[in-house]
Amino acid sequence: MKFALPWLLARRFRRSKHKNRFVNFISASSTAGIALGCAALIVLLSVMNGFQKALEEQLLSLVPHVQYEAVRDGLRDWRQVVATAEEHPRVIAAAPRVLINGMIQQGRGFKGVTAQAIDPELEPRVSGLTDYISSEDWQRFVDQPQGILLGYGLAESLDLKVGDRVNLLVPQIDSDRQSLRAPRRLSLELAGTYRLGGELDYQQAYLHLEEGRKAMGLSSEANSVRLRLDDVYQAPVVASQIAAQLSEYAYINDWTRTEGHLYRDIQLVRSVMYLVLVLVLAVASFNIVSTLVMVVQEKRSQIAILKTMGANDQMIMRTFVLQGTLNGLIGILIGAVSGVLLAWQLPTILKMLESWFAFSLLADDIYFVSSIPTDVQWLDVLLVLGVALLTSMLATLYPAWKATKVNPARALVGD
Repeated sequence: MKFALPWLLARRFRRSKHKNRFVNFISASSTAGIALGCAALIVLLSVMNGFQKALEEQLLSLVPHVQYEAVRDGLRDWRQVVATAEEHPRVIAAAPRVLINGMIQQGRGFKGVTAQAIDPELEPRVSGLTDYISSEDWQRFVDQPQGILLGYGLAESLDLKVGDRVNLLVPQIDSDRQSLRAPRRLSLELAGTYRLGGELDYQQAYLHLEEGRKAMGLSSEANSVRLRLDDVYQAPVVASQIAAQLSEYAYINDWTRTEGHLYRDIQLVRSVMYLVLVLVLAVASFNIVSTLVMVVQEKRSQIAILKTMGANDQMIMRTFVLQGTLNGLIGILIGAVSGVLLAWQLPTILKMLESWFAFSLLADDIYFVSSIPTDVQWLDVLLVLGVALLTSMLATLYPAWKATKVNPARALVGD
C-alpha cells in the first residue's frame, strides 16, 4: 500500500501536460537519451563479444593452441610426443606437422607463405581446416600426395586455379659456413583453396607431411607436434605441464604468444566499454534531474495540497522517485529492444552498406576477420539495463528531496 498511491500520483504527474513546453522537451530527451545510451552500449558490447567469439571459434581453429617445435632438424619420436600429450585431460588430440617458411612462386609472382605439412588423416582432429574448404577440394588434396592447399586470398593474388602448378621455394642454410644456399624448389599442384575470411587466407599453405619433410631435408618425419585443447585459455598452463614430461628438446609455443595481442586488445576495449557504459548513462540521467527539478517547481501547489491532506515527506519522495524512474524505465525498455535488434542485424546491415558504397570496413588481408561480428550475450544486456535503472533512480533522489521541502503555506499563498 505504501507504494500504491505514490505510483498512481507518479503516473498522473507524468501524463499531465506541463505548462512549460520546455519541461516536455527535457522529459522526452531524458527518455531518448537513456534509450540511445542503452542501445549503443548493447551494440558495442555485442561487437566485442563477436570479435572474441571469432577469435576462439575461427582463428584459433587454424592457429595451434599449443605447439612443440624441434630446436634442430626434426623430432626424434613425434609419436611419443603425441602419446604423452594425449594423456593430459585437457588435450583433445595431437598431430605431427612440418613447419616451413618459404615462398610461393607462380611465373614471376612471389608471395611469402607459412606452409604446414600435415597428415590428412590426423589433421581434422586438431584443426578446423575442413570447415573452411569444400569437400571436393579436401578429397582432391587427400588423393594427391604432391598437392597443396592455399588460402583463397593467396591463390587469388597469384591468379591461381585448381590444377595449376606452383613452386614452393624453401631457403637452405649452410650450417658450416653460416650462409644461405640456393633454395630447395618443390613443384606442387594446387588441389584447392580454403577461405577463413581473414589475414590467414593470405599467409598460409598446407601440403602433405612427406613433401614437407623433403622440403626441409629432415631426417625424421616431423619437426613439430600440434595440440588441440578443450579450453584455449588453459594453453600456457597445459603447455608447461606436458613439456615437463617430454624428453624431446623442443621450443614450447602456445597461441597466447602468437595471437595473444588480439585477445588482450579485445579485453581492453571491453573494459573501456564498461567504463563508458557508466559515464554515458550517468550523463543521460542528468536530464532526469533537470526534468524533475522543473516538475517540482511547476507542481508546488499540488505538492502543498497533498501535504495538507496528510501526505508525509516519504510519500512525496516516493512519488517523484517513481516518476523519474518511470521516465528512465521507458527509455531502458526502448533501448534494450532496439539495441538487441540492431546488434542481431548489424552484420547484415554493414554488408549491405559495403556492397552499396563499394568499401570495406575490415580488409581481409590485414585483419583476422573480414566483417564485423556480433554476439548478443544476455548477461551484458542485463548489466546495461541494471546500470541504466540504477543511474535513473539515483538521478531522482535530489529532485525528490527538494519536493519534500516545499512549504504548503508559501506554495498556496504564492499561487
